Amino acid sequence: MGKHHDSCNDNEVGGIQSGNCVCDVVRTIADAQDDVADRTCDVSCVRSIRSLVSPVTTNGLDTVPFILYGKDHKPFKGFGAEFKSHGNGPAKFDCVESFIFRVKEVGDDCCAVLELLVFDNEHDACHDPCEQINKEEVADLERTGICITVDLNCFCAITCLPAVSLF
Repeated sequence: MGKHHDSCNDNEVGGIQSGNCVCDVVRTIADAQDDVADRTCDVSCVRSIRSLVSPVTTNGLDTVPFILYGKDHKPFKGFGAEFKSHGNGPAKFDCVESFIFRVKEVGDDCCAVLELLVFDNEHDACHDPCEQINKEEVADLERTGICITVDLNCFCAITCLPAVSLF
């Protein structure tokens, strides 16, 4: 594990090295997204981050969506809820689940706030990330406003999707 762990911490994406490669990548995504927000009031994490911070300011990209994998090597699915009104009846909870996230912030302790991302036509539960994203239009990926707080030390892998525009 030592050799794999060390190669994981190579300065491939820049930024602060915490000793946790998932945390480091997510922190770098957060920093890059902040830079894009400040400027505007083959797929890999490195490539997605570079696309996000490309000197071409008209690309409109502002988010690197990603999928996390737990120490059991299974994709992590986040859950949350929103209120839905049903006519004149009382508002009811509507469960939202997703394998796809947008980082909001990362603390020094690798505690992160992640927003669940879904496709606007998504109504059925998905069992794996490929089922969620397969044949979906990029333009249909949307923010939910539902955030979860996670300890990035609990994850062992990350898959970045290509950078997109969600604002």
